[in-house]
Amino acid sequence: MKLIKIQDVNAPQLDIFARLTEHELKSLDNPEGGLFLAESASVILRALEAGYVPYAMLVETGRVEVEATPVFDAIAKLLRKDFLDTLPVYVADHDVVVGLTGYALVRGLWMAFRRKAGVTVEQFCKDKKRITVLYDVVNPVNVGAIIRSAAALGMDGALLTHPSVDPLTRRCSRVSMGTVFQIPWTQASREESEGTALITTLKSYGFKTVAMALTDDSTNVDNDEIRSNEKLAVLMGTEGTGLPKEVIASCDYRVMIPMHHGVDSLNVAAASAISFWELMK
Repeated sequence: MKLIKIQDVNAPQLDIFARLTEHELKSLDNPEGGLFLAESASVILRALEAGYVPYAMLVETGRVEVEATPVFDAIAKLLRKDFLDTLPVYVADHDVVVGLTGYALVRGLWMAFRRKAGVTVEQFCKDKKRITVLYDVVNPVNVGAIIRSAAALGMDGALLTHPSVDPLTRRCSRVSMGTVFQIPWTQASREESEGTALITTLKSYGFKTVAMALTDDSTNVDNDEIRSNEKLAVLMGTEGTGLPKEVIASCDYRVMIPMHHGVDSLNVAAASAISFWELMK
């Protein structure tokens, strides 16, 4: 393994770590779907364990011995032994790292990975009993937190509409603590996400659909009738506006979390954890 010292903050080797947008990374290099960034040793290790292949690495000089070593060991164990001989590993001092434009290198350790080929909605839904559907959730913090709760509380996977944020964005994978690599997920196409098309698709695969929404006919989330269904898809809406009205109306159930002290709603990530816990009992 050869460490490549970077002394200039404008070095082109740092473009993928600091100057390319998430969209540009996604369309870069790999015909199957480009690249994504993972930040911190724990997130990187989970990506490696999930079978993602490294493309390049950037590490702060003072973190090579302790934080980067487990990553090197995992690469040697999970990939071919000579892989580290070909992997670009860039090393930069702290003053170069903090001088990067764009993203702040919070953890001092980043890995660019090649994306995997995606799966279709049909392939994703096969053999699953409990899934969450993120309907146009565009905040990466919320998406990361929802996927983390889904993984921790036993959901089988997460299905995202086309406008939802990509779970492999740097911030999303970091907030999820790498669980975006531990639970199946896929993103529907633009056409599949229009109107109530996704609800129709889910019902055709045998799912009963549950809209998390406050309506006149909403039932308590602590509901044995809903739990008794063999297959459930729990729909979470975007922050602020929630689920579209036509989507709520087309679902089999409308479910609410009882509130107190005049509070009318919870953050979608908090609401997801409660609903997953109750519906998985």
